[in-house]
Amino acid sequence: MGQLPVTGVVLAGGASQRMGRNKAFLELRGRPLIAHVLDRMVEVCEEVLIVANDIPRYTSLGVQVVPDVFPGVGVLGGLHAGLQAAQYDLILAVGCDMPFLNPTLLRAFAAWAEGYDVAALRHGEQVETLHAAYRRTCLPAMEAAIRAGERRIISFFPDVRVRYIAPEEAAALDPGLRSFRNVNTPEEWEEILRSLG
Repeated sequence: MGQLPVTGVVLAGGASQRMGRNKAFLELRGRPLIAHVLDRMVEVCEEVLIVANDIPRYTSLGVQVVPDVFPGVGVLGGLHAGLQAAQYDLILAVGCDMPFLNPTLLRAFAAWAEGYDVAALRHGEQVETLHAAYRRTCLPAMEAAIRAGERRIISFFPDVRVRYIAPEEAAALDPGLRSFRNVNTPEEWEEILRSLG
């Protein structure tokens, strides 16, 4: 399976307070965690970008690094920057701390976004905003939300066409929904290292 005409956006801007250090550079099998994330994204996406404000830190990874247009707005600002910089109309957005990305599920999200502005997993009230697909048509609604002082990613969802993916739809391609796991604490990282053997 070749690459899709989509842009993979890896968000690496988080302050990682609970981890105590930059999650992107946690070591996994002798390489930074973000390098493993990039490998998966390059498998699926014709273009891959990193969104980070500390640009020099990431330039050695071999993909374009773009800063936030609206700094200090968290993940919403990172998504906006990635969408604005993307060569393609559709982006697949993930965090730099997601060691279990599954190319089959990433491709499915690109397909699920057909005819929509956003495709995101929802279980109950919770929406997984990273490991989701966003179209460039989201930019005006994102900017309006940011200018209105919103920080929540889903704040612009009422103004765009969103396709919510049920957990069972995603689990058919990714049992246990491992793709959505990320690292927030040293304990979680130890657990992930154990599960990766």
